[in-house]
Amino acid sequence: MPANLSPEYKAAEAAFRSARDPRERLDKLREMLRTIPKHKGTDHLQADIKHRIKELSEELEGPRKGGAARSGPALVIRPEGAAQIALIGPPNSGKSSLHARLTGSNAHVAPYPFTTQYPEPGMMPHEDIYFELVDLPAISPEHQVPWLAGTLQTADACLLVMDLGEPSCVEQVQAVHAALREKRVTLTEHWNPAGTGSETAGEHDEDPFALRLPTLMLANKADAAAAIEAELDAFRELTGVRYPALAVSATTGRGLGEIGPWLFLHLCIVRVYTKAPGKPPDKDRPFTLRRGQTVEDVARLVHKDVARSLRYARVWGKSGFDGQHVGRDHMVVDGDVIELHT
Repeated sequence: MPANLSPEYKAAEAAFRSARDPRERLDKLREMLRTIPKHKGTDHLQADIKHRIKELSEELEGPRKGGAARSGPALVIRPEGAAQIALIGPPNSGKSSLHARLTGSNAHVAPYPFTTQYPEPGMMPHEDIYFELVDLPAISPEHQVPWLAGTLQTADACLLVMDLGEPSCVEQVQAVHAALREKRVTLTEHWNPAGTGSETAGEHDEDPFALRLPTLMLANKADAAAAIEAELDAFRELTGVRYPALAVSATTGRGLGEIGPWLFLHLCIVRVYTKAPGKPPDKDRPFTLRRGQTVEDVARLVHKDVARSLRYARVWGKSGFDGQHVGRDHMVVDGDVIELHT
C-alpha cells in the first residue's frame, strides 16, 4: 500500500535529515510522528520512528527513573567543532592509535582486538579550527554493535581505517560493508560538492533513516613507503572500492598532517570571523559553516534571536568589498569578517 506522505511530513523528514544536534533530531522525529499519515501504508515507518524516538530519548535522559544510572558512556555524541568524523574499521586496523595520535586523547590502545567498546570523541586541530573524531568499536561478524547506526546519524563523514598489510584485509572490508548494510548505512566515495557532509537517502529512497557517509580511507601502518601504493592498487582491484585514500602511519606520523587539510577542502569548510562595530574582529574562534551558506546562517550560529532581528551586515573579505553592506542572503566565503546589525 503506498505511503502517500503529506507535504507536512516530508518537511519534517527533511528537517530531521539536516539536524545534527541529538536533541534537535529528537524533536524532529516527534514532528515526523505527529505529521505522518496514519494508515496501513505507513505502519512500518511509524513503528520505526517510534523505536528511534524511544532509543534516542533513553540515551539523552541519562539516569533512568529510580536513580539507576545507565551503564556505560554516552552512545550519542553531540557534534562539536567544524565537523564530526567517525573512525570505523575492522579489528586491529589501528583506529585507536590513530585517534590518540591525531587528537591527543587518552583513549585506551592495546595490541588486541575490540579494545574500543564505546564511542570515544576527541578533537583534531587544523589551523584555527577543530574536527571532532569519534573512535568507534571495531566492526566484524564476531562483534556486533547494535547501537552503531544511531551513533553514526550525527556524523558528517567517515574515516575507514584499514591495514593493507593484513592478509585478510579484503575479507575484512567486505565484512564491514555487510555489517553496515544491515544497519542501512552505506559508505560512499562521493563527497557532496555543496559541502553538506553526510546525507540520508531520503530524497531517493522511501527510507528516511538510510544513511550515506562520504568516506576517506586511511591505509594505516604505511611504514614501507615503496610498497603502500602497490598494496592500495591491489586492494582496489580486488574489492572494487573507490574511496579516496591517504597512506598514514600512527607509529611514524607519516601522512597524518594531510588529513586535516583534506577534510577541510572536501567538506567545503568556510571560516567566518565576527566583529562588533568599532572593534577589531575576533580572530581566535571562527564560526564554521559550509560553502553556500549565508550571513543569516552566521547570525543563527551567534544566537537565534540575532538571526530573527538581523537588519543587515557589513562584510570584509573576498565575498565583498571592505565594509560592504549586505543582506541576510549574502553568501560568505572562507576568511570573511562579518559585523552583524540588529
